[in-house]
Amino acid sequence: MKAITLVSPREISVVDDWPEPECGPGEVIVQMRGVGLCGTDLAAFDGKAAVPAFPWIIGHEGGGDIVRVGADVSDRAVGDRVVIEPNIGCGHCAACAAGRSSLCETRLSVGFGMSGLLAERVAIPADYTWVVDRSTPDVALACFEPLVVAHNAVRRAGVRPGDDALVVGAGSVGQLICHALAQAGAQPWVTEPHPGRMQLALTLGAKAAQDRDGVLYPFVFETSGVKPVWENALTSVAKGGLLSLVGFTREPVELVPMDVVRNQITIRGHLIYDHPADFPATLEAVRAGTLVAEQAVQARYSADDAVAAFAAVREVPGKTWIDFSDWYGTPGG
Repeated sequence: MKAITLVSPREISVVDDWPEPECGPGEVIVQMRGVGLCGTDLAAFDGKAAVPAFPWIIGHEGGGDIVRVGADVSDRAVGDRVVIEPNIGCGHCAACAAGRSSLCETRLSVGFGMSGLLAERVAIPADYTWVVDRSTPDVALACFEPLVVAHNAVRRAGVRPGDDALVVGAGSVGQLICHALAQAGAQPWVTEPHPGRMQLALTLGAKAAQDRDGVLYPFVFETSGVKPVWENALTSVAKGGLLSLVGFTREPVELVPMDVVRNQITIRGHLIYDHPADFPATLEAVRAGTLVAEQAVQARYSADDAVAAFAAVREVPGKTWIDFSDWYGTPGG
């Protein structure tokens, strides 16, 4: 089958002889329709995030149609259109039992711990696929996973209608957090040095925060993962407020515990989402028309043009996705 492979750091190749995935008894085979590109994929592309071997298939944001079901699968069927939940907990540890699969010590991440989604067909545990309406467009399948990240961050924070919230960084997740905040009835304010990203955040309901020097916010979402803006994020939190860390950096940052204690600030790390509650919660919001997965999309590339997509993705202010329609229905499906 065809696949988009990472041959070595910063080298992408489209091949037509990749082995077909095997369907385990609890798995389904999904014919991919759309895959989004994100910063984690770029870290692997740059060689900053290790993959198990070369060549390797990366990509973790996407969905498609089920073309095969395993012998033990009874609640998925051939023809179902699904989005893929790409972080797979062990299902047995205390974290998984408590519904906190994001804390699972042996959690597998599609595209890293297991083969990724940038291929014609992929094998996925059936419980980690979520059925959507057959009319769901391919672009929405490609963008649903980061929407779950953003929506879950807003839900966990407890933001209410009428609240002000500062979003530090307007990459694709920051943009979708702005969207989720606005749809929750809150007012997102955003800081972002890139003019194109800032403009896109404004179209999603945000307002520019640079005109509000000295204003503190009950909710701050740090999405950039860039050390120089850490201090701005922390010092923008109002007394009794919450700082949600969505972006991450390995670099040490400065923090004065006395300030945190005196101002009774809560600092919370927010990592992806939890199985099985969070994907269905976002699906419900999308079905209700409250959220739109593809809001931040600005660039589309065909699967055959994947090399160009990776070359250009950093220049796109919004989301880039890979369209598999030219590959759909080829032999093996």
